[in-house]
Amino acid sequence: MKVSGIVVVTGPEETRLVQRSAPALQPQVDELVIVANGPGSVDGELPAGARVLRNDRLRGFSANINAGVAATAGEYVVVSNPDAVPEPTAIAELVAFADAHPRCGVAGPKMINPDGTLQASRRSFPTVAGSLVRRTPLRRLFPPLRWQRRHYLLDAPTDRPIEVDTMLGAFLLMRRTMLDELGGWDAGYQLYVDDIDLNYRAMKAGWERWWVPSAVVHHEYQAVIDKRFFTRRNWWHAKAMARFLRKHPERLLALW
Repeated sequence: MKVSGIVVVTGPEETRLVQRSAPALQPQVDELVIVANGPGSVDGELPAGARVLRNDRLRGFSANINAGVAATAGEYVVVSNPDAVPEPTAIAELVAFADAHPRCGVAGPKMINPDGTLQASRRSFPTVAGSLVRRTPLRRLFPPLRWQRRHYLLDAPTDRPIEVDTMLGAFLLMRRTMLDELGGWDAGYQLYVDDIDLNYRAMKAGWERWWVPSAVVHHEYQAVIDKRFFTRRNWWHAKAMARFLRKHPERLLALW
């Protein structure tokens, strides 16, 4: 089996989203697993032919991904958010690139915003100061997409594949041998930063991470924690970043 697809669904809104996105995703994978995160997390019908894993309690995103990986068998695993809609050849393009680059552990697509603009899904690893600006009211004085162009790789080429530090976890193709070597995603993360941690550990283990623009995915990036401050989600992000720094203290030296 070549490619397995995993989607995590929590709540009726995500059920409705996956009802719209699955018709684009399902024909591109050999098997599709939907992880229903907790009792009552699915409200409505799920795509025919998809296997459903039902949690008896809410679990973190990484734990749900690991459960999906364990329940599948593909050489590659695609993790897709419910609101990510791949164009018809997106996964084939990612697989072809990864097949041609044996040390490519993670491949990510060009992600497009609803207004047709390029989404800033490829990034450098976070720095201490940059994270403080992005996650506090300082972002109103120093808008990240204007002041942190290097972090968002806004001046990097967009017409060819480039090797990057990390990419948004909203849609990623991962090599199963890499996941096995790394021990999967870190289930200690509740939400946020888990994709950065995966890519950072992949980098440490010598796996490449590539952004592949011939693969196109449409995604409505919610960016909830970018719109409000001092919410529960901001607290989750702060805890996740603290975990990341405890695991990788050398990143404390990357001040800016």
